[in-house]
Amino acid sequence: MCDSCAAAADRREPGTGLSRRGLLAGMGLGVGVSLIGLPGMTSTASAASAKNGAWCNPALGYFPAGGHYGAPRGGAAHAGQDVTNSTGTAVYAAAGGTVIRRQWGGGLGGRTGNAIVISHGSGLYTYYGHLSAYRVALNAKVSAGQRIADMGATGNVTGPHLHFETHSGSLGAITNPVSFMTARGVKLGGGWSTIDPGARGATVTVIQHLMTQRGYTLVADGDYGSVSSSAVKKFQKAKGLVADGQVGPLTWPKLVYTLTQGKGSHVRALQTAMNKRSAGLAVDGEFGPVTKAAVRTYQSVNRLVVDGEAGPMTWQALVG
Repeated sequence: MCDSCAAAADRREPGTGLSRRGLLAGMGLGVGVSLIGLPGMTSTASAASAKNGAWCNPALGYFPAGGHYGAPRGGAAHAGQDVTNSTGTAVYAAAGGTVIRRQWGGGLGGRTGNAIVISHGSGLYTYYGHLSAYRVALNAKVSAGQRIADMGATGNVTGPHLHFETHSGSLGAITNPVSFMTARGVKLGGGWSTIDPGARGATVTVIQHLMTQRGYTLVADGDYGSVSSSAVKKFQKAKGLVADGQVGPLTWPKLVYTLTQGKGSHVRALQTAMNKRSAGLAVDGEFGPVTKAAVRTYQSVNRLVVDGEAGPMTWQALVG
């Protein structure tokens, strides 16, 4: 859990029991900053978002006690959500963007430890703190799900974890990372994603490959348009699910396959999902030694059971 990641108090914000400077989380930017999700605070930034596959889970782990957004930090407020796992656990870009900070504390006040800040455009930023290693350079362009760092315990911490922040509107306009990611179809820390019709990207391609294997032949173009949506609704109806076209926690388990070998579109789906997480596989539809080794590596760096089997837990981590 973070011991810092917040600023010292200067005065109390009415109705919160927290300092104004703490609520601003020590940005030191000299501009008005909102903190969405704390009692008594009103957002000035839009919380609207689509579950469009553009966002994904940055790291697997659990939420430690006291590591939640807004938790007291000596008269200040914790600026993000902690996700706990062991040192070396993979950390991924939550969405595509550009690495604009790669330095101690991310160049933000009240932060300690190795950190990365990614700009996603349209005033959206994510912060990744207490890293043990960097895997991307400053100014690098990154894609959603690309491995950018390793979890660690640098700076003021009680143990290894990822300190994750979301900023909406500007760098410094901190939001609740859990609700921010939930609104984008992502369960922070781990869980099945939620993908709506109209989405685009690698996760949609995964869905299309899996649907083809299920007998609903689709073009794997990464565009979740009317044809793919109609097919998913038919699949959902056949499985006794709500036929809304939304691929979420109820649909994914019916859609994926447990794989240890074989050939087919379900293997292409796995390889596509692995590549989103930086595996670099040929999408050839063959579950051979190279794919199995990549699955084992992915399981290892995400602290899953390392058996080379792409089962429900591995799929959930991959598409989350």
